[in-house]
Amino acid sequence: MKVLFIGDIVGSPGRRIVGERARRLAEEHGAELVVANCENAAAGFGITPALVEELLGAGLDVLTSGNHVFDRKEILPLFEQGAADGRLLRPANYPGSTPGRGLWVGHSRGGAPCAVLNLQGRVFMPQIDCPFQTADRLLGQLPKDIKVILVDMHAETTSEKQAMGWYLDGRVSAVLGTHTHVPTADEKILPGGTAYVTDVGMTGPYESVIGNVKEDVLKRFLTGLPQRLDVAAGDARLCGAVLEIDDSTGRARTLERITLKDNRL
Repeated sequence: MKVLFIGDIVGSPGRRIVGERARRLAEEHGAELVVANCENAAAGFGITPALVEELLGAGLDVLTSGNHVFDRKEILPLFEQGAADGRLLRPANYPGSTPGRGLWVGHSRGGAPCAVLNLQGRVFMPQIDCPFQTADRLLGQLPKDIKVILVDMHAETTSEKQAMGWYLDGRVSAVLGTHTHVPTADEKILPGGTAYVTDVGMTGPYESVIGNVKEDVLKRFLTGLPQRLDVAAGDARLCGAVLEIDDSTGRARTLERITLKDNRL
């Protein structure tokens, strides 16, 4: 089966290009499952219930997230109410008392059983539960018939992401890195059959500093003073990956990074 994974959606430019291109892109590649990281969809920080509905309506099947997922307080009731039938995830290694879940279990559009696991790193990030031990626990709970398993590893450092890739090699179909917004050219199929890339890149404005207005970021660096960061406006791109996975074994056959530019540019 084919899977489309879309990197961090940043603000209205990211949402716009997802709305315009994601459904057609999935059809072109024959994707039976479409997953995207949504934690920066609301003006660069967080996600709201209305935007969850918008993104799911654009053809996305599962939404992953990360350390910014709770930046908008209005999202809490949605998590407490079931998080869009479990299709909106927060990192699974948040404390057990945190609303929401970090594991989605369901079926692809073609009927294959599959799962999506959302993990968050701890190096230079909030000190939540261990993502490695959390992965062990949740993977151990999955029914044996689920072979296709995707992992969004939302982390700051390349080393922690690579470590997770090697740790889960042969146990999941893919470990796909998010959070740092800059696509890396290290996509590979690991020896055990797990597809891996350190960061799939963001979906948003690339004439920016990781999605933010350049001048705002430069002012922070040059003065050391607090500075509001706004989402940039131009050069919207959709970045992600297309995977082909053997749904009988869960082993990845191919992994291709993709970058699409806004049709209007």
